[in-house]
Amino acid sequence: MAIREIIVLPDKQLRLVSKPIEKVTPEIRKLADDMFETMYDAPGIGLAAIQIAQPLRLITMDISKREKEEGSAEPRVFINPEIIAASEELSTYEEGCLSIPEYYEEVERPAKVRVRFMDLDGKIHEEDAEGLYATCIQHEIDHLNGKLFVDYLSKLKRDRVLKKFTKAAKLSGK
Repeated sequence: MAIREIIVLPDKQLRLVSKPIEKVTPEIRKLADDMFETMYDAPGIGLAAIQIAQPLRLITMDISKREKEEGSAEPRVFINPEIIAASEELSTYEEGCLSIPEYYEEVERPAKVRVRFMDLDGKIHEEDAEGLYATCIQHEIDHLNGKLFVDYLSKLKRDRVLKKFTKAAKLSGK
């Protein structure tokens, strides 16, 4: 396992649409392991492969740290995840993103979703998600489609964030 570099706004790779994974290979398993190590180190509760410059439809997630005591990890892998149903009821959560560090904003999304995905054994699952799980899976699937949580904000707020991160990237020479 290895900690990978997380790409940060304004990196244009964050706007790429990730490619579906045809089958689970040793390389995909290693990528998932690296993503968990990177996500836990950051620390975060979700990571899309594109955030470490791998444009593949792969997500790692562990929301247990937010919902339970420390030390009760529940790592989840989602391959080719898709939202197949969403409630009309909305909920608002304060979201952040490892690719937009130290910036948090309230985002409104469907309160409940049904997600279909493949696991590391190649089995297809369908699950209902609500609460933090629903918010996190929608946030990460957005990454796979080249969308960021700041895209849900007003134009004024979004432009302010983009300007801030573009300026920081220039100052750091990236």
